[in-house]
Amino acid sequence: MSPATPAKPTEKPTERPTEPWRQRLIRSLLYGRNVDRAAKARARVGLAMLAFASVYALIGGRLVMFAIGADAHSARRAASQEVVATARPDIVDRNGAILATDVKAASLFGEPRRIIDKDEAIELLTATVPDLDEAEVRERLSGRKGFVWLKREVTAKQQQDIHKLGIPGIGFLRENKRVYPTGNEVAHLIGLVNIDNQGIAGMEKWLDNQGLADLHRAGFATDRLQKPIELSVDLRVEHALRDELLKAKEKFHAKAASGIVSNVKTGEIVAMVSLPDFDPNNPKEAHDPDRINRLTTGVYEMGSTFKAFTLAMALDSGKINLNSSWDARGNLHYGKFTIHDSHPLGRFINTKEVFTYSSNIGAARIALGQGVEAHKAFLAKMGQLTRLRTELPESAAPLIPRRWSELNTVTAAFGQGLSVAPLQAVMGINALVNGGYLIPPTFMKRTPEEAAALAKRVIKTETSDKMRFLMRLNAEIGTAKSADVKGYYVGGKTGTSEKVINGRYAKKRVLNSFTAIMPCDDPKYQILIMLDEPQAIPETHGFITSGWNTVPTGGKVIERIAPLLGVEPRFDLPPADRLILAASRTTQ
Repeated sequence: MSPATPAKPTEKPTERPTEPWRQRLIRSLLYGRNVDRAAKARARVGLAMLAFASVYALIGGRLVMFAIGADAHSARRAASQEVVATARPDIVDRNGAILATDVKAASLFGEPRRIIDKDEAIELLTATVPDLDEAEVRERLSGRKGFVWLKREVTAKQQQDIHKLGIPGIGFLRENKRVYPTGNEVAHLIGLVNIDNQGIAGMEKWLDNQGLADLHRAGFATDRLQKPIELSVDLRVEHALRDELLKAKEKFHAKAASGIVSNVKTGEIVAMVSLPDFDPNNPKEAHDPDRINRLTTGVYEMGSTFKAFTLAMALDSGKINLNSSWDARGNLHYGKFTIHDSHPLGRFINTKEVFTYSSNIGAARIALGQGVEAHKAFLAKMGQLTRLRTELPESAAPLIPRRWSELNTVTAAFGQGLSVAPLQAVMGINALVNGGYLIPPTFMKRTPEEAAALAKRVIKTETSDKMRFLMRLNAEIGTAKSADVKGYYVGGKTGTSEKVINGRYAKKRVLNSFTAIMPCDDPKYQILIMLDEPQAIPETHGFITSGWNTVPTGGKVIERIAPLLGVEPRFDLPPADRLILAASRTTQ
């Protein structure tokens, strides 16, 4: 028997190395307990495949969108390469009537790189839109640009016809087009825009200068919900003024006619008309040099209306009064020049008569009595010797003598030898009648409080009272009688200035003006009427002076606009000396 084989020791199963507790914690947090890691790996692969599929689907969708919306994509590229007409706020009158607004219009563009047969495209386009210039279209489509304009603002029918052609690389972009519902009515005030909807004149240009152009360039002015721009003009008054000026221009065969209605207490311009005017919807008319705004860009010798400044200067100085006497027995000789009156009285006249009979001799003697420096200083204080700045970009500087001598004071006293913009004269006259405050004119709505903050006293209150008395007296017994519309207590001053032709004054070619205020006891509005080279007609008995044409025109304007402005008629009012001067003495 073989010896017993010693028993082998029992083998223990191999044990997994002990996992550190930190790894166990991390694995538990990431995968949880008893998780099949192979299943987890398969899930991860599936998730990655889904993510990649989503990205490729998104890219594919965008490619399809770009293919379908090629025109819109091109339009966006065009916006960065070409000027695109952007939105502008509405412009409205003081009552909310729309004067300028935007509408959407389609514009035709081309993408030369996408056009397959350019000759065929040019032939089809020019046949469909006859006003397209074939040479210009060919030049634009032959270039290397990715985008070119072919025609701005096409009609709906033209757009439809071109769509039917189905030419690749030809599309439309909807732009903002500026339209002016009132046409010529407020043309010189509103101005106009260019093909890219950018303001180039009038309030449209002012609007761009206020920051709208910068917003356009930055792309922040593209919606129609911008706040409307409210102007001081009243479209109803504007229409009445323009209508009467058109009639007067035709009746007196005048070269031009113009007028302003101004609020004397706030400086607001309620109406402004300069004829001939233009339709801002037809920009070509605006380039006619005869259609300038004569009230802001023209400068003129205003004639006897300037006598109001001369008398106000002297009365305000306290050196004279309304009863001071002036020698008008004969012509005034100054050097080689002779000053004469249109209707000589041949006697001494008082200050009131200098105004009501519009005496050149009396005005010259009054100015000489004040002195050259005092005269210049007063006109400068009244804003007549520097360029007047308003919201309108168009303005002209006055023409003043380089060396102001006594002769210049003599002639400027009755409105010769010094040329100003009519709006400038209106500002000064407002100050003479509103209590003595010079207020800058504005084409924007302005409250009395805002006006008071800008007002600057230039003459005494009692001087203003005397000027209102003189203007009312002129309508009662002087050269402004035909403008004395019953019930409105009108006052005014006429002016007839001979025009300088080839360096000499032409007696038969005159610029007539009439400035009126109403009501004279408490003025609210000033009306300026001007006629350039009116002709004599049988009704005027051969005369061409202001009293025969601008004064009756002013009366018709007042009769129409006073009710629109809320000026209530009052009848049986006493004469100026009993109403205006008596009230002035009571308050002093």
